[in-house]
Amino acid sequence: MLLIAGCAVAQPTRYSAEGLYNQGNSYARSGKPGLAVLHYERAALLAPGDSDIRANLEYVRACAHVPTEPVGRFSRVAGAVRPMLAAWLGVIGIALIGTVLVAKKVAPRIRWIRAAGIVSGTALVVLAVSNAMLVWPRMHEAVVLIDKTPARVSPVPMGDTAFVLPEAETVSITAGYGDFVLIRTRDGHSGWVARANIGAVVP
Repeated sequence: MLLIAGCAVAQPTRYSAEGLYNQGNSYARSGKPGLAVLHYERAALLAPGDSDIRANLEYVRACAHVPTEPVGRFSRVAGAVRPMLAAWLGVIGIALIGTVLVAKKVAPRIRWIRAAGIVSGTALVVLAVSNAMLVWPRMHEAVVLIDKTPARVSPVPMGDTAFVLPEAETVSITAGYGDFVLIRTRDGHSGWVARANIGAVVP
């Protein structure tokens, strides 16, 4: 784990997994778990299979007493591929299936090749669709940046507080109104939160 070692790092010059990861480490060492988790989450989108990012993300959440949602085997496999690569694999899978169907008329006797092509193409399409289904909810996720952030019953500064959110918790954004967004926690609670108190995983 590379969280503790090293000194403060400079701001990255480009939006990359490595730059976001280094920023996350810097924020974690500075005692800012919300910003650390936000940058780790962004880095994980660009490099989903990076074990260092995942380990540091879990470590910072544990230190902030924010539970980590367990990841199933299927989600781990489908999410290990970068979204852009998964999209291209889906295109290749569709092209492969189409090629096999055309070749069926040209060379009808080579059945095992056709079967292998259809199976391979279908597997690539399923991988691409599964990856998209995993990434889509994360497009609407945000991380709480301020500890004890109030979630209000209405989108006004003086609205009654329904519950309080801890720093570094990840929530889903379901709507927006002015300077507030309607969020939903992983346990199903909803409330209005000031936009300035959260950071969207996908900027």
